[in-house]
Parts: sequence; C-alpha cells; structure tokens
Amino acid sequence: MERAGAAVAEAIRARHRPCKVAVLCGPGNNGGDGYVVARLLKRRGWNVWVEALAPPASDDAKANARRWTGPVFRLGAGPRCDIMVDALFGAGLSRPLEGEALEASRASNGHPAVVAVDIPSGVDGDTGAVLGQTAFRADLTVTFHRRKIGHVLQPGASACGEILIADIGLAPTATGLFENGPDLWRRALPVPTAATHKHSRGRAVVVGGDALHTGAARLSARGALRIGAGLVTLLSPADAARTYAAALEAVMLSPFDTDADLTQLAAQADAAVIGPAAGVTPQTRANLFALTRTGAALVVDADALTVFRDRPDDLFDVLDKDDVLTPHPGGRADDGGVGLGGQLGQVGVGVEGAEHHRFKRGG
Repeated sequence: MERAGAAVAEAIRARHRPCKVAVLCGPGNNGGDGYVVARLLKRRGWNVWVEALAPPASDDAKANARRWTGPVFRLGAGPRCDIMVDALFGAGLSRPLEGEALEASRASNGHPAVVAVDIPSGVDGDTGAVLGQTAFRADLTVTFHRRKIGHVLQPGASACGEILIADIGLAPTATGLFENGPDLWRRALPVPTAATHKHSRGRAVVVGGDALHTGAARLSARGALRIGAGLVTLLSPADAARTYAAALEAVMLSPFDTDADLTQLAAQADAAVIGPAAGVTPQTRANLFALTRTGAALVVDADALTVFRDRPDDLFDVLDKDDVLTPHPGGRADDGGVGLGGQLGQVGVGVEGAEHHRFKRGG
C-alpha cells in the first residue's frame, strides 16, 4: 500500500506544481492507498485534504488513516480543489456508484485534473463497462503491476485517460489480457519487394448488402486495399451490382445470386469480410456458412454477428482458429432485438467463442 500510494504521489508531482488536492478515500484498500497519497503530498508541502466516503474497513486502510494528520471532510463537503484524486473503489467494484460517490463521479466529469488510483471508480475492471449511471473520468490513472481488461476496453479505456503502470514489487502472475499491437504481428506483415506483384499479396473478398446499404462494404473493401491486399473483390447481390459498380475503382466487383455462387466466387480468397450492412436475414446466415466452406480466414462483423443472436452456437460451430469476430456493444437492434455484441458483451463473445472452439477441437 505504501508503494502504491507513493507511485500515485510521484506521478502527480511529476505532472503538476504544488496546488490544492482533494483525495477521495473509500473504505477499502483503494482508500488506504489514498491516505498514503495524501500523507506523502502533504509531506512535500502540498495543500491536501481527505474526503472520506466511510470510515476505513480493512486493517491496512485503518493503519494508513491513523497516519494521516491532515483535515478530513465528508465526501463532497471539502473546499474547491485543483486536483481530485479518486481513491474510492478499485477494479474489484461490482455494483453501481450511489449517493455521495455518484455525485462525486458526476463532479469529476469536466474537472480540470482527476487522478484515479487503480481504475476510475464505477468502471468494471473485468469488462471496461460503466456500472450504473456514470463513472469517474480521469486524466491520469495509476495502476499497479499490469493493465486490466477494464483499462483497455471501452468505455473504461476513455475514462482512464493516460494510464501509468507502476511497479510495486509484485511477483509475476498469469494474465488473461493480451493487448493487440504491432509487436504481435509486425514480423508476419508482408513487406513488398521489387519482385512483389498483386497476385503475391493475397486475395480478399467483401460480401456486400443490398443496393440501399452499400457504404459499409465499400469502406471495408477500400480498407483491405490500403493495408496491402493485392486483389480485392466486392461480392454483391446481383440486384445491387450496378449501385456498387458506380462507386468502385480499384476494387473489383462480382455479382452473385445464391450462397452456392458465393462459395464458388470466394474459393480462391485468403480472407473474407462479411457483415457490414449485410442485413439481418436468413441469406446472411447462408452466406456466412458459404464462406466457411472456402477455407478463407473470416472477419465476421455487424449484421453477420447479429443474425446469430438467438443461436450463437450455430456461429461458433463453424468458426476456425484464424477467424476474427468484431463485436461491439448493442450491435444492430431490429424489432427490439440486440446484437451479439450487446447480448454477450465484447469479452463474453470472445470467451464464449474461444471456449467453444477449444472444446470442439478437443484442445
């Protein structure tokens, strides 16, 4: 606790000149960290006070509260501050903020400088979701040992602001968080040479929707070109082909009538995108199943996820290890339904798919 509080205090001193600081302390160990922050800043001559939500409950928090000799106010009753330190609750919070804590979180939105200890109070550390009406919004979050899922998934990621990971001497432990970044895939990314040509840079296909909803598929196809795919083809329902043709340049176009046609057209593809504005229809289900018969790596997005909202196992049954799902909260809501991303959540979709695939493969 002393090391954690010291890390927060040093982060504040590194970014701000001495000023008025309110440290909001909860009853648990997160609040105990807050008492350490207050004591160390006060020792350096800063104008600091504590605003307590409740008396300390844990032994460590009680011990550090006893070492605090400065002023203590009820939460929300202190004077105006230049910096607000959120040490109310850590990543283990599982219920919405309420009462004075809720009011304090609302006050943090728009405050000129907010520093969160571990994670902004009101953010679920396991999912990044906001628990209830609102959460603290920080400019700086000082966490310890390593990032948590709540630090990297929205809306928690935005609520954290800058994230500083402080080493407080904890031993290495297993983690379920693996952050995407260039270090994971840079070596596998094909780099063009003088001998490179379009047929050596991979073939991608994008399945389009109807004539009134062509934008998302066209953007996906252009994205495939921009990241370096050699040949990109937009596979369009036959009655929408003229609409797509009027708005495509470097992207090729092939119309199809049936899912069997789609399988044939995508047979040579290395990667296939399905879902953007595809429509939440039986045909989208059939088209996804058609693509799974090609061997292409799939990017399954938007409507191609939502169409499986009532039977997600039908989707997970046909996915392979190199397929990618891109769920987001809510998905598309038709007739009062919710998308797969909203039903299971971003983490839930990933866990459900991975577990299903592991058991299916016997891994």
